[in-house]
This record gives sequence, structure tokens and C-alpha cells, in this order.
Amino acid sequence: MSATILRRPPDRSDGLLGSPWIHVAQAAAALAVGMGVGRFVYTPILPLMHAQAGLSAGAGAHLATANYVGYLMGALVGILRPALVRSPGVLRGSLVVLTGTLAAMPLTLSTAGWMALRLTAGAASALIFVIAVSSLLSHLHDHPAHLPGWAFGGVGAGIALSGLLVLALRSIADWQAAWWSSAGLAAVFAALSWNLRVELPRAEVTGPGAVTPTRSARTHRWFTALFVGYTLEGVGYIVAGTFLVAAIDQASPGWIGSGAWVLVGLAAVPSSALWAWLGRRWSRPDLLFAALVIQAVGIALPALVGGVAAALISAFLFGATFLGIGTIALATGAHLRFPRSVALLTAGYSVGQIVGPLAVAPLLHHGYHQALILASAVVLAAALTAVVLRIGFPHDMPNEMPAEVPAEMPAERGTRPAS
Repeated sequence: MSATILRRPPDRSDGLLGSPWIHVAQAAAALAVGMGVGRFVYTPILPLMHAQAGLSAGAGAHLATANYVGYLMGALVGILRPALVRSPGVLRGSLVVLTGTLAAMPLTLSTAGWMALRLTAGAASALIFVIAVSSLLSHLHDHPAHLPGWAFGGVGAGIALSGLLVLALRSIADWQAAWWSSAGLAAVFAALSWNLRVELPRAEVTGPGAVTPTRSARTHRWFTALFVGYTLEGVGYIVAGTFLVAAIDQASPGWIGSGAWVLVGLAAVPSSALWAWLGRRWSRPDLLFAALVIQAVGIALPALVGGVAAALISAFLFGATFLGIGTIALATGAHLRFPRSVALLTAGYSVGQIVGPLAVAPLLHHGYHQALILASAVVLAAALTAVVLRIGFPHDMPNEMPAEVPAEMPAERGTRPAS
């Protein structure tokens, strides 16, 4: 008796345009505009808005939360309407909308207006992210696993370049010029990713060669620990991702805060590929524990130790881990073959990002140090869940093929974690 499985036809384009590195570069550009600039340029611009636009610390947290709510909304739309993930029009429309929201930020001094723009930017960022990742895993599924990792480095490149841009402008221009310039940078990345090939349509394969599915091993307890830990990581990481520059600026005025954010981006460029490579040689629960502890130390450093060295070490440790933790967590969920694992983990992470700025908002009246210490403690709590995950972890899963892989689980189709 044959079973139906879903497979994609191999992508066999010829010539230079068929090179997988061309696809990696286009996807990296999409992730750079969607995440590196569209989402995270707010971090180095935030101190300028505090000083020049009258934005309070509490209002700054609310703008961050609006962006993360928009991101969750966009991610849910991509999950509920998987056809959007395969639409070039949706990708291009999202690129235009996101760039437009950046350009519109200086046109108002209304906090409500800024919140609406950041909400819209978050939704566009999520759609760009989902489409770019689904495209990578669709077209590169027969290529080495490090290629998608380098594409994720586009997030770091966008952070580094936008951070350099704000650093260069802060002494000669104002917060409005910083937003307009970031919109220009986003437009460049959007142009580079405009012709990104979207996810291939799924093709049904039936017949005698089809694989008969077997029942998955029960992995609920390990997935529960992973889900709790990844949600906590969402809470802790986003506090640093939003307020790290402002916290460093508060203790070390001048170029150090923006310079540290550039270092975050530079450290993030190779991090996803590096952690993916390590995941083929070491236990993923152990790697997840190590990455979370390293990140917790990096987040706490500016609050506990002053000076340039502490700020730069903090930035490097944060940049080297925040993409890597996502890489490890999603690969672990795929390895466990828990139903809808990527969708569930992404939802938990998104909720954590919404909770993070709200949770620390009352502490911001006394500066950012208490918020960073709380964020570090939350990430350490996430590391403890990795210890629980490690207990009896099923490193060797049965060799089985699920009868159907839903469209909302792109990473599980494209990732074959090592045992």
C-alpha cells in the first residue's frame, strides 16, 4: 500500500543565475532589509529620539512592543495563508511597505503615529522573513546546510550597515536624517532582493516508491522544555536587542553605543552558519545551554561593569549568539519531529518579544541597567530549561518520513539535523 508524500522538484537552473550563492545573496539582502534594517535600526536611533524628539523611555518601550505585535501578526498571516509565502507580489509589496514606514517616521511627532508605523513595519518584516526563509529551504534543500546559514547572516549585515550609518550621522545630523537614511539603505537592499525566487509549489509524489509513515516517537516532554526555553529567550533577548545601545550610551556617551551595535551586526554575520556547523558535531541541548549562558553574560555586562571594553565584549557576545540560538532551537524542534514545531516555537518567541519590553518598562524610570539585569536572569532561566531538555534527550530518532509536511513548517522540510 503506497502512501502520499510531498516533495519539491529539484531546482536545476543553469549558468551564473543558477548559482546557489546568487540565491543566498538575494535572500540575505531580503533578510537585511526585513530584519537588520527594518526591525533593528530602531535600536541605534532610539537614543537620538530620546534626546531630540522628546520620546520618553516608556514610550520607547511601547514603540518596540508595537513592532513586535506587528511581527506576530505578520507571522500568523504567513502561517494561516501559506500561499502568500509563494507570492512574489507579497514579497515586493512588503519590501515597499517596510521601506515606506522607515521614510515616514520623521514626518510626525505623534507617539500614536510612530506606533502605527512600527506596527506596520513589524508585519512587513515578518512576511519578508517567512518568504525569504521558505525560499531558501525550498531552493537549497539539495545543497550544503551552511548555505542558508550564510543567508541568515544578512540580518547581521543589515544591523552592522545601518548601525554604521547612524554612527556616521549622529554628529552631523538629527534623528530625522537617521530614519531617512535608513530608508535609503533599505531601498538598496530591497532592490537587490527584488527578484528573489519564492518558494516552489509543492508537488505530490505517489506510487510504489513512496515512503510509508510510521508513528513519531513521543517527544512531548522535550519539546515542552524547548518551547518554554525559547519563549523565555524571546523575552530576554529582545530587551537587549531594543535597549542595549541606549544603556551603553547612558554610561558611556559618544560613539561607543552605536559602535557596539555595529559590532553586534558584524558578530551576527557568521554566527548562524557557525552554530549550524557545531550542531552537526555536538549535542544540540549542550550547545543551546552554552549559547544561552554566553548571551546572559553578554547582556548583563554593561549593567555590572562600566567602560568601553565591557560594552564591546557585551556587543560581541550578544551578536554571536542571538541568531545561533534560533538556529539551534528550530533545528532541535525539527529533530524531535513534534507536529507544527517551527510554527509553535516561532509563536512562543514572538509572544516573548512582546512581553519583554512591557515587563521592563516600569524599570526604565531608573535607567536601563535594571532592565538588562532582569533580561539576563530570564535568559539564564532559559538555559536551565536546556538542562532539562538534555535529560534523556533522544539523539537518535527513528528513520521515518511524515505523510505530509505542512507549508507552515518550512524549516522542518529543509533541515536534516545530525543525531
